[in-house]
Amino acid sequence: MKATARKRIYADHAATTPVRDEVLAAMLPHFGANGFNPSSIHAEGRRARAALDDARVRIARALGAKPREIVFTGSGSEAINLAVLGVARACARKQERRHVITGATEHYAGLHAVDMLREEGFDVTILPVDANGEIDPATFASALRDETALVSLMLANNELGTLHPIGEFAALAHERGALFHTDAVQAAGRIPLDVCELRVDLLSLSAHKFFGPKGVGMLYVRSGTTLAPLVAGGGQEHGLRAGTENVAGIVGLATAFELALAERVAESERLRALRDRFEVGVLATIPGARVNAQGAPRLPHVASVAFEGVDAPTLLIRLDLEGVAVSAGSACAAGASEPSHVLRAIGSPESAARGTIRFSFGRLTGMLEVDDVLAMLPEIVTEVRDEATVLG
Repeated sequence: MKATARKRIYADHAATTPVRDEVLAAMLPHFGANGFNPSSIHAEGRRARAALDDARVRIARALGAKPREIVFTGSGSEAINLAVLGVARACARKQERRHVITGATEHYAGLHAVDMLREEGFDVTILPVDANGEIDPATFASALRDETALVSLMLANNELGTLHPIGEFAALAHERGALFHTDAVQAAGRIPLDVCELRVDLLSLSAHKFFGPKGVGMLYVRSGTTLAPLVAGGGQEHGLRAGTENVAGIVGLATAFELALAERVAESERLRALRDRFEVGVLATIPGARVNAQGAPRLPHVASVAFEGVDAPTLLIRLDLEGVAVSAGSACAAGASEPSHVLRAIGSPESAARGTIRFSFGRLTGMLEVDDVLAMLPEIVTEVRDEATVLG
């Protein structure tokens, strides 16, 4: 297919999102005239502190939390690490519980943190998932022990969009005295987030997933929860995260989160319609295509599609040359030669896993863009398959 000059189509919103104009406008003063250290006691520092405190209050209100329960971090991955490592190590120091539970399809930020705990002598249980990426409630309940310190599970999977019944799981964990953390990075702005309704003790977010800036995240820590800090230094963030706060980024996080929540219902309905139209179109026009996790409760904007007989990186590059930005899975694992751990966990056949592309829609996507992708995709897939056959 000959590349034509057309406006590029961004269908990789699960990887990251560009900063909204309103968010950038809120941040700009804190790079310049108001860009001071919020720990300083002079007037300039107090202005920065006021902006930081205001952002903390706004985020807490949006989550149904208290301001003192919000801890700002440098990313979603850092927030997840602080939750997982912080809780487990705090329990170990008190010679209490040394068992941690997580899921097979978690983000690498959580899985690698759990690997570190295993090396430190913790007992780790990795829960299996079914073909839709769901965890069986009975399997979850049977994994809990009296010595379980923490359960850490994603609210929404970043590759499949699969949703877990976090409130139900958290209630079971609490019955056994365990704390519960949920990685809500992909869920923010897409589905309701209330820490009381979710019953979680810790919840992590990342601003760049909902049209905020990169390099800033946050961790909700329920009052009374003890964490061991990861970063030593000053007493910033209630003593849980040393280092001068990124005031501009934090203001951007708060602004982006409020905007996402205000638009959530209407935007989620719009995105679900786009995703459904896209999936129906793909299945109707491309033989051998299959939508992963189609039978599970899912995020409204993510479509993971397996194309039999296709090499995902090759298809990704061909789409990019035609002006379409997508990914072959998690952006954090880009460049890996093997199919993602998520696809392996759901039992995806090797041929399907190697041909899986994630399409994720957002504010930059409309019906016209979806229809444009549907118009070009069958021919591109056929060409990639034919080339693979010749080379094979």
